[in-house]
Amino acid sequence: MPGLRKFSSQADPEVLEGLRKLAASEGRQFQAVLGEAMREYLTQKRQQATRRNVLEAFQESLKERDELYRSLAK
Repeated sequence: MPGLRKFSSQADPEVLEGLRKLAASEGRQFQAVLGEAMREYLTQKRQQATRRNVLEAFQESLKERDELYRSLAK
């Protein structure tokens, strides 16, 4: 994989072992599985943040336009 950068970290031994076993069972390198897991984690967090922003905007809209929405619902 081009453009990889080494880093050092620590993790729960069970998590590391699970990732190593997964990599072995899929015939992939550990770093590929770890990279995929990190990308999926970032994607999930970004989607959650987007949903949170949408919900906050919706709640604000309800506060600001409650009377209008109620009249439209009749």
